[in-house]
Amino acid sequence: MNKPQWAKLLGLANRARKIISGEELTVKEIQKGRAKLVLLSADASPNTKKKVQDKAAYYQVPLRWVDNRQVLGQAIGKEARVVVAVVDAGFAKKLSTLLDHTMRG
Repeated sequence: MNKPQWAKLLGLANRARKIISGEELTVKEIQKGRAKLVLLSADASPNTKKKVQDKAAYYQVPLRWVDNRQVLGQAIGKEARVVVAVVDAGFAKKLSTLLDHTMRG
């Protein structure tokens, strides 16, 4: 299966060290004002979803949903990941555009 465009770009952002993965680290990046975009897996636990959504909303960080933790993990060459923060404005903007386009179909 071909990786979606956003997943390829996320992989590139990962290699450029412009992303943070994991719930605790992502929340810290949001609070420090470094997160430019948060990607949250649709199959994250209700607690994780609430925590990350609340933080992103409070600190006005855009949030996008991805299908599942496997897709998110594979995109960055790791095991399953439920949440990723993008800390580069350029990558964040392009990822938002690609994800918006993908979700509309």
